[in-house]
Amino acid sequence: MHPETLVRDHTIYACVMGSRAFGLATRDSDTDRRGVYLAPTPLFCRFEKPPAHVEGPAEEQFSWELERFCELALRANPNILECLHSPLVEYADATGRELLELRGAFLSRRAHGTFTRYAHGQRRRLDADVRAYGAPRWKHAMHLLRLLTSARELLRTGTLTVDVGDRREALLAVRRGEVPWPEVESRMARLVEQNERAVRRSPLPEEPDRRRVEDFLFRARQASAREDAGRA
Repeated sequence: MHPETLVRDHTIYACVMGSRAFGLATRDSDTDRRGVYLAPTPLFCRFEKPPAHVEGPAEEQFSWELERFCELALRANPNILECLHSPLVEYADATGRELLELRGAFLSRRAHGTFTRYAHGQRRRLDADVRAYGAPRWKHAMHLLRLLTSARELLRTGTLTVDVGDRREALLAVRRGEVPWPEVESRMARLVEQNERAVRRSPLPEEPDRRRVEDFLFRARQASAREDAGRA
């Protein structure tokens, strides 16, 4: 089966991500689409397995096979968790809606480590830009502040909120380069400290609910197999 066919015919969940989901879109912002497809169960009986992800077919579109998506979400991958919590859902069938109802099962204190590691990687790139060009890439600096704030609120409340809300203008000022780099660095340092404090008293469980997610995936595979048998 062609990878694009998996996305076209077997998508269970689709949303918009990026600046539009974060509430940070400007006139020049792209529309980043993300999705999850459920590859038909019989495809896994072949030597050549279905792809774990597919880029396209539209521009700025990327999709994951359900099992891979769940694996990454259980590891608290920031991009995957935010995808599950996008306020801009474009499509969800019955399986996709059940996936959305499972959002809480993926959340755990693991998010502190994964969000922090991702933030450290982004910060190293920003510092390299400052050394090379005298200034960071301001768009990347804005998104790092957004990420650290999102992580702090997740650890404090147990809820992941993607849209920045009333922080939009302050973040866009960073993107425009209107905030001096030392001030941006100071904000980042404060957020890192706040995240360290938040994880110690977070309402999140230590580990995600892997058993609940695995049960969902098993039932989705079973339903796919029955559907294929019915067509045969």
